[in-house]
Amino acid sequence: MKILRHLLVSLSLLLPLAAHAQAIQVTDAMGRQVELPGPAKRVVLAQARHFPVLALVHPDPAGIVAGWSDEFKTSFANEYENYLKRFPQLASVPVVGRHTADTFSVEQTLALRPDLVVLTAAFAGLTPGQDAGDSPLIQRLTAARVPVIVIDFFVNPLENTVPSLRALGYAVGEQARTDEFIAFYEQHMKGIAQRLADLPEGQRPPVFVHAHAGSTDCCNSPGAGTFNDMISYAGGHNIGADVLKSSTGKLNFEYINSRAPLVYVATGTGSGKRTSSGLRIGTGVTPEQARASLQAIIDGNRLQALPAVRSGNSHGIWHAFNDSPLHMIFIEALAGWIHPDRFQDVFAAQTLQEVNERFLTVPMEGTYMIDLKDGPAQSAAAR
Repeated sequence: MKILRHLLVSLSLLLPLAAHAQAIQVTDAMGRQVELPGPAKRVVLAQARHFPVLALVHPDPAGIVAGWSDEFKTSFANEYENYLKRFPQLASVPVVGRHTADTFSVEQTLALRPDLVVLTAAFAGLTPGQDAGDSPLIQRLTAARVPVIVIDFFVNPLENTVPSLRALGYAVGEQARTDEFIAFYEQHMKGIAQRLADLPEGQRPPVFVHAHAGSTDCCNSPGAGTFNDMISYAGGHNIGADVLKSSTGKLNFEYINSRAPLVYVATGTGSGKRTSSGLRIGTGVTPEQARASLQAIIDGNRLQALPAVRSGNSHGIWHAFNDSPLHMIFIEALAGWIHPDRFQDVFAAQTLQEVNERFLTVPMEGTYMIDLKDGPAQSAAAR
């Protein structure tokens, strides 16, 4: 009896140690040290656009989402329907707001008993370089003892993607899977950089990225940061960055023509309010539909005289590669369009197919990049 009692006492002393050993500490995109008692099983995504990112690092993302915003259902409706076929329970995930911070309900979030809330610095009301302690949203959540991690694939994607992936993947207990994807991501990003390492500054051709093409008056373009960093990484010069000091803005017809871009890239999501007039691309779209849509946008915006259009160096790509670690696919495609001589054996569509096969529980099926002229270079549909 004494021996049994001694064993029970010993076990009771060891249990707290075992629980502590399972604790997880991560460093988010702001450099914050965040500790979780164990892998997060009830995650709230302040912006549901990050659900596919969660799907890269977790085999059952629907099983751990306790709440999200409504934007995956609205702005990415085609992708949502695709995931819904595999995970019907997504239809009943509680909505805690739209994709803006002013609609986010802390009360509804806390009522869901989350063990992790995922958001961005901008969503938390923070400007670059500002301390996280200045965010009332983060303060309220941490005061309620809810771990919060800040991720970023948009403001400074080239620096923050890896730490954001690591923080998210480790927080949900998927270290090995996350490390595998990070290695894959870094391999492709380094491969692009190496091929352009000796590129003279004077050999960066002018590039016009027509953001959300056709859905607004001519013509939205990236300015500083975000897509601009990706265009530079791919060896091009973003004509929008010369006049737009914000992340996005509008270029007029005369300016675009005066800059004579040698590469034209239209972007779109293929769903939401922009579907009727915007670029048809993404989930469920055929190459023929995407190409016809791209031609209609060029014609409708009177861009036929651009050197990029006359030479056939005009393309369409899925806008949602932005704000995702899959921006490596956008950069790889863009590098091939800008410097085809240096990327003859690199195909972004093949990279996407490998992501489908190795990482995504729900593969991306449709057309995510297209050339105006039918050809084998980058135009391909993911299956």
